[in-house]
Amino acid sequence: MTLRLSRRGFIAGTGSLIMLHPFSVRAQEGQAHLRIMETTDLHAHVVPYDYYADEEVDTVGLARTASLIAEVRAEATNSLLLDNGDLIQGNPMGDYIAYERGVEGVMHPVIEAMNVLGYDASTLGNHEFNYGLDFLQGSLQGANFPFVSANVVTTEGATPDKDVTLVPPYAILDRTIVDGTGAEHPIRIGVIGFVPPQIMEWDRRHLEGRVTTRDIVESAQAWVPRIRAEGAQLVIALCHSGIAEAEHMPGMENAAVPLAGVEGIDVVLTGHSHLVFPGPDYEDWPGVDNVAGTINGKPGVMAGFWGSHMGLVDLLLQREGDGWRVTSFTVEARPIYLRSEEGDVTPTIESDTEVLLAVEDEHQATLDYVRRPVGKTEAPLHSYFALVADDPSVQIVSIAQAWYIDQMLQGTPDEGLPILSAAAPFKAGGRGGPEYYTDVPVGDVAIRNVADLYLYPNTVRAVKITGAQVKDWLERSAGMFNQITPGAQDQPLLNPDFRSYNFDVIDGVTYRIDLSQPSRFDADGAMVNEGANRIVDLSYNGQPIDPAQDFVVATNNYRAEGGGSFPGADGSTIIFEAPDTNRDVIVRYIVEQGTINPAADGNWGFVPMPGTTVLFDTGPKAAEYLDQVPGLAIEPAGDAPDGFARFRIAL
Repeated sequence: MTLRLSRRGFIAGTGSLIMLHPFSVRAQEGQAHLRIMETTDLHAHVVPYDYYADEEVDTVGLARTASLIAEVRAEATNSLLLDNGDLIQGNPMGDYIAYERGVEGVMHPVIEAMNVLGYDASTLGNHEFNYGLDFLQGSLQGANFPFVSANVVTTEGATPDKDVTLVPPYAILDRTIVDGTGAEHPIRIGVIGFVPPQIMEWDRRHLEGRVTTRDIVESAQAWVPRIRAEGAQLVIALCHSGIAEAEHMPGMENAAVPLAGVEGIDVVLTGHSHLVFPGPDYEDWPGVDNVAGTINGKPGVMAGFWGSHMGLVDLLLQREGDGWRVTSFTVEARPIYLRSEEGDVTPTIESDTEVLLAVEDEHQATLDYVRRPVGKTEAPLHSYFALVADDPSVQIVSIAQAWYIDQMLQGTPDEGLPILSAAAPFKAGGRGGPEYYTDVPVGDVAIRNVADLYLYPNTVRAVKITGAQVKDWLERSAGMFNQITPGAQDQPLLNPDFRSYNFDVIDGVTYRIDLSQPSRFDADGAMVNEGANRIVDLSYNGQPIDPAQDFVVATNNYRAEGGGSFPGADGSTIIFEAPDTNRDVIVRYIVEQGTINPAADGNWGFVPMPGTTVLFDTGPKAAEYLDQVPGLAIEPAGDAPDGFARFRIAL
């Protein structure tokens, strides 16, 4: 495929009102405008449909982004379309393909849609490995574009550039570029990919013994000179890794800033964090210029998630001898919808019909898959208050995990040890918006409801830890809350930097959280206040917990293998690795019970602070469940930004 995409004639011929980018307008002889387009973290969202809510939505979907692709291609003389990973997992369509239909002899629908759109290259994201290497490699078959990843290794060499990698570490795209006079010139573009090394923790069961990972920056330092030696005149890093610390630390998960500092890289496309850059998420960030759109001085972009944005890096190139030099650039993350201050969503683009048709059969099969009833619930399962009180949507996950592990440990040396269960709310608003909550009404429970309760295809794990480690595990979770001044009014309760999936509630013990104390751990799990004690009155069977007693904690592979940096969960304490996913266990539990009634048992709460009130934001539908929140004096407190509702808790 040659990159010969002059849009001037197209626009004149169609009468389109699309405006050319200034670089295309002013490019002269020997100058060329190249537009680099990025999608990232699609997570199998091809159709603008929320399978959990079973309704169409305007905020997601590659079919929507596809129409944006056509528009932005028309604005540029030359363009390149790249994806930054996390493609095949993340919603029920991904699960349906992995668990029921498979990919043997048929193309994965995400790949089929990408072929329709003419992608030039993609990298692997960490969630590509969730279903195992065989499924991953089968899913990539039929792609009309290369997949690259430089730091997932099947055979290690003496140096990273001597490694044998799972997929090619990089690709050289030979293209023809059109300058300002319409003259055509050859250009060689190198594309290299990276994934967080932590996949070895998160998907150890699939990867251990089959692949290893290298540090992102060290891999780039080894491979980029090879790409340049092969004649690449421009190098683009597909970095499925977020924007975080500016200083390089070996093995870091979010390495976009130090990666951009590697000599020879011209552009960094980033992702993984499900945020938007340039944008307010990255104001005053070390090594990042949120106005210019640069990461360590290089143009960079992060295009949200689920197709919410199209990342655009526009380069004005100057021909010098046989090569090209970047003389100017602009960066933009263009959304597929707008959200008003009141929270109303207005789509900015319609779906691409060709993409919808490409996955029409798989979409219908997914709908059939998620609508199957598996049992009934006598209590509503919602997560509107999951971050401030014991919650039914978390409760059912904990109950099912403990039920399963109790069976699995029978006949083992650990049979008879007390079993606890740790679970966290996955859908709790935040970046997902005011509708991003679990809400299963009383009545039939279908597979789509179970997927709504448990978003990820994690597998069950059991770890054996001490009572002291149970307390520290809960201290880590308690970082969800800001420190509250006794007697103060309407302080914000939740730490905005703390992710809801790291707010583990442990069932099987009772405890309270003292909000007047500082958090022992920061939002990333680092110890910051060693003497702090937020967890008080921690008891097992009505008695203070014995710090030396052994406990089994049912959890998932992500947590057990180190995800979230929880004390007692670093991979070394695992005593049981299940072949079953947490979702499957929940389904099996509901099927066996027939009817469930997982009302929250109120095993945790806050230490009273008389005369003190705090505020937290949640979905507007939370008002319907105010009378079901255990142990909290809570009342509406008006509207919150971005369509959320605000509530006041009297402590």
